Amino acid sequence: MSDAAFAHLAGWVGRSESAQERIGATPVALLSALLDRDDPPPRDGDALPPLAHWLHFLPVLRQTELGPDGHARRGGFLPPVPLERRLWAGSRLEFLRPLRIGETARRDSTIKAVTVKQGRSGPLVFVTVRHEIAGEAGLAVTDEHDIVYRDAKGAAIAAPEPAPAGEAWSREVRPDPVLLFRYSALTHNGHRIHYDHPYAAAVEGYPGLVVHGPLVATLLLDLLRRNRPGADIASYAFRARRPLLDIHPFTLCGLDDGDARRARLWTRDAEGALTMDATATWRP
Repeated sequence: MSDAAFAHLAGWVGRSESAQERIGATPVALLSALLDRDDPPPRDGDALPPLAHWLHFLPVLRQTELGPDGHARRGGFLPPVPLERRLWAGSRLEFLRPLRIGETARRDSTIKAVTVKQGRSGPLVFVTVRHEIAGEAGLAVTDEHDIVYRDAKGAAIAAPEPAPAGEAWSREVRPDPVLLFRYSALTHNGHRIHYDHPYAAAVEGYPGLVVHGPLVATLLLDLLRRNRPGADIASYAFRARRPLLDIHPFTLCGLDDGDARRARLWTRDAEGALTMDATATWRP
């Protein structure tokens, strides 16, 4: 596929949309249960845990508005990229002040960039979307994330890159279809690679169900919260390196810099490969 096939996608840069929503307690309680945490029941006025904003401002789409992969049909807010595979490649977030349960928040989203690259297995298209979420006290979260589109004809899983060793914290996760289904339901994510094995295998070429990138990112930050309870997260950035599948366990790993209030977080799959790399900082 030539670069000319993607030239029109630049016209989507600058597109924006907005949404407004009351921050509810129920999604927070459901996420806590999914993460197997023993948190107290959330109440109005409580600060929203970091990354729990992903449970709000969810797309409301009729069945006829969905594409064959279970996502929204392309060409609305997101550009109509003519490549089959779509994955959340990474995010860069800043937590400026708490969002609070019970308040009304607004999310403004803008497409910042559409970039075409040539990978080993063919063309790649990266779409960068910036979300700014404000609560009643002002701007609370900035969340810039990259969506990558790839041709289904190439290899679904990249060659392994050895994961770091020497972690101070670790936790094994055994993903299964129930975990993936619950997270899909919690985030209203219809992408079929997370729950429809025949589709994941036959259409997109994965040997198992794909663990959601945002779920892995949430589990990594939860590892930090378990080992640094009470940490006031200031920033978080992660990059997906290789898909994780439901057919093998994987390990969450972390190592902090002590007084620097910074941690590196990563996931290691059953082959010892690095699958996600992340950094987090927290305030004094």
